[in-house]
Amino acid sequence: MRQRTSRGSELVDSQQEHGQVAATFARLAVEMHDAVGVDGTVQAIVEFALQALSCDFAGVALRAHGGHTEVPAVTDPTVAEIYQFQMLGAAGPLVECMRSRTAVQVPDVVNDARWPQWAAKVLDLGVRSVLDVPLQTATGTIGVLGLYSVEPDAFGPDEEAVAHILAQHASVAVATARREETMALAVDARKLVGQAMGILMERFDLDAARSFAVLRRFSQAQNLKLRHVAALVVENGTLPELDA
Repeated sequence: MRQRTSRGSELVDSQQEHGQVAATFARLAVEMHDAVGVDGTVQAIVEFALQALSCDFAGVALRAHGGHTEVPAVTDPTVAEIYQFQMLGAAGPLVECMRSRTAVQVPDVVNDARWPQWAAKVLDLGVRSVLDVPLQTATGTIGVLGLYSVEPDAFGPDEEAVAHILAQHASVAVATARREETMALAVDARKLVGQAMGILMERFDLDAARSFAVLRRFSQAQNLKLRHVAALVVENGTLPELDA
């Protein structure tokens, strides 16, 4: 009878724990949905990581256009410094995580010989254990969630499991925020081009086709994006050396 009671208590405790985890991630989903833009989304992610995992610092690095890496959110300058060190050419778990598309864990920097320069840098900053988890979508790896602790062996199987769940939420949220920003930019660009065409049509007595052709020709000649050319027209009322 005692064994049954004990097992029943363990089951209740397990159910309560799972319920708390589910509630926590539901709150995260709401916070990420309410965040404004990519920067706001990743900031919500790293702040949540501090609450949900045994880490002292957290950060997100994202793959930008052209293959470059950017760091839009960190909870402490320590993370930015670690990321920048690797982005300047040093090998390390961030680079490996991006390349392999798998989580990379360093239980204790003191005992890890894979990246000596990186390890010396991280130890100098007071970090002992690291967990980097890839942010992935159907199109590939879009970034890395990095978790850092001043204690060795801070990230066990439970922490890694939670980190993977968080990374899955983050991947979807970042991809959605990027898509919304791209759509917003496209809408703004169309508005700018329309305003610029109206200005040229009125100033130089052009029809819509001619005014658009002028904008496009100037864009190609100056190697500028069309929306930048349109912004010049809206700001200045004309284009330099305009030959309609």
